[in-house]
Amino acid sequence: MGRKLFGTDGIRGTANQEPVTAATALRLAMAAGAQFARGPKHNLVVIGKDTRLSGYMLEPALTSGFISVGMDVVLLGPIPTPAVGMLTRSLRADLGVMISASHNPFEDNGIKLFGPDGFKLSDAVETDIELGMEEDPDRIRVDGSELGKARRLDDALGRYLEFVKSSFPRRLQLDGLKIVVDCAHGAAYRVAPDLFYELGAEVVSLGVEPDGFNINLACGATAPELLAEQVRAEGADLGLALDGDADRVVFCDETGRLVDGDQVMGLIASTWKQAGRLNSDAVVATVMSNLGLERCLQGQGLDLLRTPVGDRYVVERMRQEGYNLGGEPSGHIIMSDFTTTGDGLIAALQVLEALVTDGRPASEVLSVFEPVPQLLRNVRFNGGEPLEAGSVQAAIREGENRLGAGGRLVIRKSGTEPLIRVMAEGDDATLIGDVVDDIVQSIAAV
Repeated sequence: MGRKLFGTDGIRGTANQEPVTAATALRLAMAAGAQFARGPKHNLVVIGKDTRLSGYMLEPALTSGFISVGMDVVLLGPIPTPAVGMLTRSLRADLGVMISASHNPFEDNGIKLFGPDGFKLSDAVETDIELGMEEDPDRIRVDGSELGKARRLDDALGRYLEFVKSSFPRRLQLDGLKIVVDCAHGAAYRVAPDLFYELGAEVVSLGVEPDGFNINLACGATAPELLAEQVRAEGADLGLALDGDADRVVFCDETGRLVDGDQVMGLIASTWKQAGRLNSDAVVATVMSNLGLERCLQGQGLDLLRTPVGDRYVVERMRQEGYNLGGEPSGHIIMSDFTTTGDGLIAALQVLEALVTDGRPASEVLSVFEPVPQLLRNVRFNGGEPLEAGSVQAAIREGENRLGAGGRLVIRKSGTEPLIRVMAEGDDATLIGDVVDDIVQSIAAV
């Protein structure tokens, strides 16, 4: 049976419309709670959220569902996604939940689930939970005397802050550095500025006034133009922008030039290789990572291993084969020595460690490789399977032939939005543009 509710990163959609409704959240909590409960006592789930208005609807619905099957609930409030993974393990919880639609606008929301090990659930487990949601709820409700309880963890942010700080060498400080931090009016709006300030930096904060509606609105990792503008205006040494749930980060150097996750992976891989910290001389990335990164790593005797798009698939490959560094160009950087999922703040500290240790400006430290020309375009569709159309398949075959062995073509459906993503890369920018245009037009015509 295929999954109907879960996509590449949990359940996601327009808030208060199926599947992101209070009713579905309640059934999801009951099914997940029943599956992960260990017995009649000591069943625990932690719930975090970002700053969206609809979090006020989903949080109590999930809480009610878990309580009804006998699980105690710890409410974390607005907190980054990686903190949920960390606190699930730290509190010895049976399950972790993050209410967030990540980089999407406030109208959307979603639900991500973490197992007791702090890792996101596998496809197989999510399928089992969906099956459980179809069961008669009377079969899993507990007696009134066995209901769970709910409480808030007042020091959740403090615990996470100290955890993140522990990833930065004690011998180093950020004294003398001026950093612009864009929190996207999201989950890290309180913890991120405090983190860099406490480590010694002068901090200029952006996106720290959430109102339930402005998360990711013209700010954050998906709209870094504001960040670049402020870095130049402030004469800052570095800028970093998080997304709504702070599991990814993008940077800009002191000139305002934007730096994506591929450059960050290249920097960390090189640094860890020199320090003997990189497991198996390899980095795990997705099919979207730039060919320039692959060539750069090969020049250092390192392999780039590719997975389907989605940080969960990167994590699965890392866990299966023992790698400790992976990520995506969008800024999800996974370092299994520290975390179970992407963590924008820990990734930022790895970059800052390199910056402080090297002593050169960010424009030099973060210029790890020359990217190969790459073009990505999104095509919105209204249902059906446009990629199965004969005309589209013919355009794709023609594009692959034109690119030849020196280029790459990646075409996929988004796991979170009704979009077809068309990406091509190679050494000839003009050819790349022509190939993408032809495929996009063929999809739009279906």
